[in-house]
Amino acid sequence: MLGITMAILLQVSAVGDTTADYSSAFKDASETGKPMLVLVGTDWCPACVTMKQSIIPRLQRAGRLSGVVYTEVDADAQPRIAHRIMSGGGYPQLALYRKTKDGWRRQVLIGVQSESTIQTLVDRAVAAQEADSDKLEVLPISQ
Repeated sequence: MLGITMAILLQVSAVGDTTADYSSAFKDASETGKPMLVLVGTDWCPACVTMKQSIIPRLQRAGRLSGVVYTEVDADAQPRIAHRIMSGGGYPQLALYRKTKDGWRRQVLIGVQSESTIQTLVDRAVAAQEADSDKLEVLPISQ
């Protein structure tokens, strides 16, 4: 039993706490102008659990989410925030917000997504953000 507990602790410490709470992520994205990637899901949804425990952590460990601010929203614990982020029904939803000259834009992927699909979404957002960074003034977005 102790061996299993130690293995879990080592795994958690190796990955680190790379998921900011929504308020902190929101503040960070507002201040830095970085795109914000939000995973909205629930604990009872198998696809959400796959995204939270397998797909996203692999991308994080590989450093592939370093260009965005990443956070998760539990739709059961934070229904108001989840409702504002989500595009219709269905879990999980991965929303990416990016600052443009016309304001913040949102792209949403619904359902479980592959690492390559998420990577493409993030890469395009980061590249577009970098291309537009000279033209943008970073302003806070309302919560």
